[in-house]
Amino acid sequence: MTEILIASDSRPLIDELTSVLGEPDTTVRSVDSGAAVRGAVRDLEPDLVVLDLQIGSMGGMAAALDLAMEAEAGRLPEVPVLLLLDRSADIFLARHSNVEGWLVKPLDALRIRRATRALMAGERYEEGSIASLRPAL
Repeated sequence: MTEILIASDSRPLIDELTSVLGEPDTTVRSVDSGAAVRGAVRDLEPDLVVLDLQIGSMGGMAAALDLAMEAEAGRLPEVPVLLLLDRSADIFLARHSNVEGWLVKPLDALRIRRATRALMAGERYEEGSIASLRPAL
């Protein structure tokens, strides 16, 4: 049985991800704040955490860094994290947030499935490039 944790304060986003990822052998659970992620990971031990970059007062980047520090200290299990970005410029933040992968919104079912399968298989999934955002010299 696969367990996926989604952290977002956007009900439509949670519903979309649950619809795409919910299969007979997969349980999808959600929390609506970044601060709730650590406790949910401790209690549920999910196979994957999907974090929305923009979540209330503790965003996805802060939650991802918190999970990484807690896992490194041995207080939480290591779990792959997929960060959902609002725009390509946010790739810079994703690169510095210690996550295994990211997607840039708007999302679609194919990309969501591709990214989650890669992360749960122990691979990285990086979508987009910040090179295209740099001005030409």
